[in-house]
Amino acid sequence: MRPGRPAVTSRGELELVALELFAERGFEATTVDDVAEAAGIGRRTFFRYFRSKNDVVWGDFDASLEQLRAVLAGVPQTTSLIEGLRGAVLAFNALPEGAEPQHRVRMAMVLHTPALQAHSTLRYAGWRDIVAEYVAARTGAKAGDFRPQLLAHQVLASCVAAYEEWLADPLSSLPDLLDVAVCTLDGGWDGT
Repeated sequence: MRPGRPAVTSRGELELVALELFAERGFEATTVDDVAEAAGIGRRTFFRYFRSKNDVVWGDFDASLEQLRAVLAGVPQTTSLIEGLRGAVLAFNALPEGAEPQHRVRMAMVLHTPALQAHSTLRYAGWRDIVAEYVAARTGAKAGDFRPQLLAHQVLASCVAAYEEWLADPLSSLPDLLDVAVCTLDGGWDGT
C-alpha cells in the first residue's frame, strides 16, 4: 500500500486508480495486485468490486446496458427505427462534464489492447442483443432473425468507427461522429 494514501472506498474510485495505472504502465503489465496496492486495498477487496482486471476497463457496463434497454423501450412508436437507435446511441455514449480524457483512455484500451479483445467481444454481444431486441419489436421479427441481427451489427460497427475517428482526432466531437455514423444506416430499414 502507498503510505499516506487513503484506501479506495468505491467501485468508481477503484476504476479510476486502475485506469491511471493501465495508462501509465500498460494494461498487460499491470496486475490486479498492482491495482489493489495502489488503491490501498487487498486483492480480495478488488474482487468484491470486479470479477476480473478486464471488467475494470469496461466499468459498470451492465448498468449501462440496462439504461440502453430503458431508453429504447421509451422510444415512441411514431419515431423512425433509425432515429430511435440514433437517440439511444447518443444517450448511451453521453459523457459527464470532464469525463472525456478518462473515456479516451478507456476506449483506446478497449479498441487497441489485444488482451481485451475476447472480453470486448462478449460485451459487444450484450449490446447487440439489446439493439436486436428493439429492432425485432419494431419490425415484428424475432431478435435472432437475420435483419435485427444485421442492423445490430451495423449499428455497433458504425459506433466503433466513430470511436476510432474520435481517438485519432482529439479535436473531433464524439456525439457528432456517432450521429453521422448511425444516420448513415437510414436507408431501407423503416417500414420493414
